Amino acid sequence: MIASLSLDLDNQWSYQKTHGDPGWESFPTYLDLVVPRVLKLLAERDLTITFFVVGQDAVDPRNAESLASLSAAGHEIGNHSFRHEPWFHLYSESEIDGELARTEDVLEAATSRRPVGFRGPGFTLSESTLRVLAKRGYEYDCSTLPTWIGPLARSYYFMTAKLTEEQKRERSLLFGTLSEGFRPLKPYRWDLPERALPEIPVTTMPIFKVPIHVSYVLWLGCYSPFLAKRYFDTALALCRLTRTEPSILLHPLDFLGGDDVKELAFFPAMNLPGEVKAQRAADCLDALRRHFDVVPMRKHAEAVRSRSVPGREPRFPRAHGTVPTAG
Repeated sequence: MIASLSLDLDNQWSYQKTHGDPGWESFPTYLDLVVPRVLKLLAERDLTITFFVVGQDAVDPRNAESLASLSAAGHEIGNHSFRHEPWFHLYSESEIDGELARTEDVLEAATSRRPVGFRGPGFTLSESTLRVLAKRGYEYDCSTLPTWIGPLARSYYFMTAKLTEEQKRERSLLFGTLSEGFRPLKPYRWDLPERALPEIPVTTMPIFKVPIHVSYVLWLGCYSPFLAKRYFDTALALCRLTRTEPSILLHPLDFLGGDDVKELAFFPAMNLPGEVKAQRAADCLDALRRHFDVVPMRKHAEAVRSRSVPGREPRFPRAHGTVPTAG
């Protein structure tokens, strides 16, 4: 069985922006710190994965060397939007089209790779987004997170953030609603007027639908490294038992600690040193490699298209809020 591996390359400013911190535009970049760590870990394991890159980082000259090194190492580059705004689902279809087109251009300029896959910021998705992706020739989407705990994660995030009521409305679908838990774990296709579009969900634990991406395993490891390892091993065993091809998600903060970025101390597991987190993340990847053939998202999508998968109508919760002025 195959498993896909991807990393959402969210930079420090995007976390601070979503968190509602003032002055997020002036925060430094940490890509020059995290990218070499990740590339070294992947090279040691002969792994090729997908990096979902934010367009705003691609136009920042401070990130030029880091982003170029991703494609130079043979990794796939995916579209993670230009402004990384979790209220992406509120955009009009024309604004979505413009945002994706702009990101495609800057990613190609920065990495020499034009993206064919998309992941929405904060797992946000809408029918309009899917329609634009289909029109623009994307090969897959992977924005869904089938879990019951989205509202709980959002509540915790709001508790640690300094957000106005309007900002909370904009982020009302951050991490998804309770209904996300009813979405399938296995890949399927969105049946759209333009054409069918494969969806590869971020895998959660089969049956229980609780998150298993590495950030959650690291958080559990703050309480018990042994139980965190058993948790991840159990999830992989259930994937094999249910014939679920896992799509495992990484984040930059899986390789960074509070000793690296003190401004992000509000995130779970940031009390651990960066070296400790990187080693525990590596242990997760080693466990994944023992049981699955690990591939980038594009290869996973190719495998999905080669076989018959269920189709679904693009139905989403009603969005609330207003779209902020583009900046």
